[in-house]
Amino acid sequence: MAQPIPRQRAWKPGEHPDLPPPANISGVVGWVRANFLSSPLNIALTVLSLWFLWLILPPAVQWFFLDAAYTGADRNECAAKADGACWAFVNERLQLFTYGFYPAEERWRVNLSFVLLCVALIPVLFDRAPLRKYGLWYAAAFPFIAGWLLIGGNLLGIDLPWVPELPRVPTVKFGGFMLTLVIGVTGIAFSLPIGIALALGRMSKLPIIHVSAVCFIEFIRGVPLITLLFVASTMLNYFLPPGSSFDLLLRVLIMVTLFASGYMAEVIRGGLQAIPSGQIEAADALGLKYWSAMRLIVLPQALTISIPGIVNTFIGLYKDTTLVIIIGLLDPLGIGRASVADTKWAGLSTELYVFVAMFFFISCFSMSRYSLYLESKLETGHKR
Repeated sequence: MAQPIPRQRAWKPGEHPDLPPPANISGVVGWVRANFLSSPLNIALTVLSLWFLWLILPPAVQWFFLDAAYTGADRNECAAKADGACWAFVNERLQLFTYGFYPAEERWRVNLSFVLLCVALIPVLFDRAPLRKYGLWYAAAFPFIAGWLLIGGNLLGIDLPWVPELPRVPTVKFGGFMLTLVIGVTGIAFSLPIGIALALGRMSKLPIIHVSAVCFIEFIRGVPLITLLFVASTMLNYFLPPGSSFDLLLRVLIMVTLFASGYMAEVIRGGLQAIPSGQIEAADALGLKYWSAMRLIVLPQALTISIPGIVNTFIGLYKDTTLVIIIGLLDPLGIGRASVADTKWAGLSTELYVFVAMFFFISCFSMSRYSLYLESKLETGHKR
C-alpha cells in the first residue's frame, strides 16, 4: 500500500524561515568567485598572477631562507656556508640598526620609551580601553616624556627635585630604527592638530587668518621636503645670531612636522567641506558657539570622513623619514650603507634593502590595516 505524501505546511507571507545561501556564493568558494573569477578578464589576470608567483616565489624562498647563511664573521664565510642570502650581516649589525650610536649603557632608556609608546597608543587607537580619559592625557604628554628620556639632562632649565636628571645624550648619537621612530612619531603626533588648525584657518572668514593659512599651505605644498631639510640643515644657521646653536634633529623635526601639517590641512579641509551646511545651521539653532559646534558636531564627522587621507599622509610622512640621510642623519638606510662599505660585508646591499624594506612594510601595512578597521567600525562608507 502506497504511503501518503506528507502535506507541507502552508507558510503565511513573511513567516517562511530564511534558507542558507547557495554554497557557491558564500564562504571561501564565494569569496574566490567574487574576487578572482568574477569575469573572463578577472580569470585571465588570476591565471597570469599565479603563473608569475610560481616563477618568482620558489627561487625567492630558496634564496631568502633555505639557502641563507644566518651566522658568519664576514661575507666570505657566508658564501662558504650557503649560496643564498647572508643574514649574518644583519645579525652582527642589529644593535647598530636598532639604536644607532646611542650609548650601550643607556639603551634601556630607548627600550623604555618604546614600551611607553605602546602604552600611549592603546587609548588613542582603541576607544574601549580602560581609563581612556586619563590615557589620552598621558598620550598627549608622551612626546615630552620620551624627549626627556632619550635626551636626558635638564631640557627646560628648571630644577625640579622630584625629577631625576638623566645623563645627557647628544642627538648626533641617534640613528637606525630609533631615529626613524622619533621623527615619524613626532611628525604624526604634532602634524594632526596643526593641520586641523590650518584647515579651520583656511576656511575662516577673517582675512588675516585666511590669507596666512593659505600662504603657508600653498608654500609647503609647493616645496619638496628635501628642500626644507636642506634649509633646516644649512641655511637656517645664517638667520641665527652669531655663536648660537640649534640642534639639527630639532630643526628636522620642526620641518617634517610643518611639511606634514600642510598636507594634513588639505585632507581635513576636504572633510570639512563634505559636511552639509545644515549641520552648522543646526548647531547655530541650538545656540552653540563656533568652537563648541566644531568640537562636538563638525570636526568629529570631518575627521571620520578624512580617515583614509589622514592615514595616507601619515604613511607618506613615515616613509619620507629616509630623506634625512641626505643631510647626514644616519637612519636605517644610512647605517646600512655605512655597514656595506666595510670590506667585511661589501656587496651585501640586497640584504640591506630587503631588511629595511620589511621594516617599513610591516609598519605601514599595520597603519593601513588599522585604517580599514577604523573605517569599518565607524561605517564611513568607503569601500575597502
